[in-house]
Amino acid sequence: MKEIAFFAELCYSRKHRMKEYVKIGLFCSLFVICAAGFVVATTLGVIHYNNTKGQGGLETPGLPELTVNILSEEEPAGLQLADGAAESEQQCDSALYYIAYCIKSGDMISRIAEAYNVTQDTILSVNNIHASRSIQPGQYLKIPSMPGILYSVKKDGETVSAIAEKYKVDVQKCALANNVGTTDELAAGRTIFVPDAEMDWATKQEINGDLFTRPIRRGYYISSRYGWRTSPFDTARRTFHGGLDMACPRGTPIYAALAGTVTATGWSDVYGNYVIITHHSGYKTLYGHMSKITTVKGKKVSTDSKIGEVGSTGQSTGPHLHFTVYKNNKSMDPQLLLK
Repeated sequence: MKEIAFFAELCYSRKHRMKEYVKIGLFCSLFVICAAGFVVATTLGVIHYNNTKGQGGLETPGLPELTVNILSEEEPAGLQLADGAAESEQQCDSALYYIAYCIKSGDMISRIAEAYNVTQDTILSVNNIHASRSIQPGQYLKIPSMPGILYSVKKDGETVSAIAEKYKVDVQKCALANNVGTTDELAAGRTIFVPDAEMDWATKQEINGDLFTRPIRRGYYISSRYGWRTSPFDTARRTFHGGLDMACPRGTPIYAALAGTVTATGWSDVYGNYVIITHHSGYKTLYGHMSKITTVKGKKVSTDSKIGEVGSTGQSTGPHLHFTVYKNNKSMDPQLLLK
């Protein structure tokens, strides 16, 4: 009987161990399969961290001067920042003073402006905001006691009277807000507050990121963003990419991103087939690596005008559109300007 009991216990122990071995074996097999799948997916480009397909080369020589700031830390001349509400209850309607507001999660400039009875233009101008999408919780805004915008005197001898006339606002209110006479001559570079003045529509659209429409209307993915990157042709180098690469199939239609006039079409060893369109307010757009150009120099175009088709000409690793936006011949981040 002892032999039988020992044999039964031995069989049970081996069976139990066998189950454990089977579990371990299944786990190891699953791990090997997953690892192999990841290697294959990475090789095929399904999962990639450095996929350079559909990118262009060094389209911008040197480092362009960046034009986008979140909030300027410089205080305009003559402005004082008050912490809290008005410094004095004796302030009159024409007196200009400021309060500080800390941006909270979920805040929108339009709602902040409404709460303080000023305009969006007021907050954008006074805080020197160049991209409204870039404001972050924890940053402080200066909120003036009245709506209006800042104006920088262009040349010696300008007067409040002339500035008020330019913006079609009350000259006396403007003079009182800045504590100057209506005919006092101002020095170039001086910053004054112009009550009730508004920004021009192009500047406001630029700041709010509503100025340009997307030049590609079909499906695409961003293969390279604006800014510093690892060169797609030499991974040991860091280069500055002055535009946005939008990868999509060859032949995809390309449209003008803003109404304007075609001022250049041609071939470049870097851009391949390219088109340049000149717009209002100092803006230009460049479209590169086209397989085909379907417009001509001198033509007036709108956002419904097809100007070419996507290709991979010039210095390129695959079909894509290289899209650059210039303001006064300086490149800007297109993603901050596209609707």
